[in-house]
Amino acid sequence: MDKIVFALPGNEELAKKIAAHLNCSLGSFAYHRFPDEESYIRLESDVSGKEVILACTLDRPDTKFLQLYFLSEIIRDAGADKITLVSPYLSYMRQDKKFNPGECITSEHFANLLSSFVDELITVDPHLHRINSLESIYPIPTKVFHSSAHISKWIKENVEHPVLIGPDMESKQWVGEVAKEAGAPYTVLSKIRTGDKKVKVSIPQIHKYISKYTPVIVDDIISTAATMIRTIEHLQEEGSIPPVCIGIHAVFSGMAYNDLQKSGPSKIITCNTIPHISNGIDLNSGIANLLK
Repeated sequence: MDKIVFALPGNEELAKKIAAHLNCSLGSFAYHRFPDEESYIRLESDVSGKEVILACTLDRPDTKFLQLYFLSEIIRDAGADKITLVSPYLSYMRQDKKFNPGECITSEHFANLLSSFVDELITVDPHLHRINSLESIYPIPTKVFHSSAHISKWIKENVEHPVLIGPDMESKQWVGEVAKEAGAPYTVLSKIRTGDKKVKVSIPQIHKYISKYTPVIVDDIISTAATMIRTIEHLQEEGSIPPVCIGIHAVFSGMAYNDLQKSGPSKIITCNTIPHISNGIDLNSGIANLLK
């Protein structure tokens, strides 16, 4: 089946990498936002009988979702055989349980909505907490690219004597995998979150690493950066050298990136699942490999 790749705004580099990897063309569409902020979309490429690949990372999803939906629908109407969504950051994965009466389990409803207009989903390290796998909430086929090998490679090439620090017990398995591939020790935070931006942390056995190792704080999502900032403060109290901060998904809400910079890390590095100034680990080739 012939393939064609479309880049939604901000996803041009990913789309180019996919198109080059698959030796297929880039599609085009016209987009305009009216003064009342409603959207106009017109398809400009032939998609009849083709597999259409849409590159659209889904941070800030409420401003992107309708555009993605409208484009998918006109592509379907134009005769596409299959629509594959490549969304390196998959949103609405955190609300996976009803904590209070009347709350919406948005992860399930978002999965149903997305699955109603695309045929396959490819993403990077989705935030799985109480959800065991994407297949448990997504009725369409899904593929997940894991970033651990790329993060380990970056650490080996850029950090001397690293000790990895994971954000919580849920992270132990994947931080352990990164540490194993990097040939480094690791420890995991004991964390108590008391609000959106209030976190208490402690780092077990950190004393034996302080004088010999460079701390590398690794998290899947950096949103408010509250956990990393508090961890840096804790390391400073213990007399540690400035740590390296690594995140897979650079969400960085509000002033989070500036706040994290001010807290004193030596470097802030993220994977390029969300375009950001901190991107230093390129996953696009690995993502493209899942499409063959």
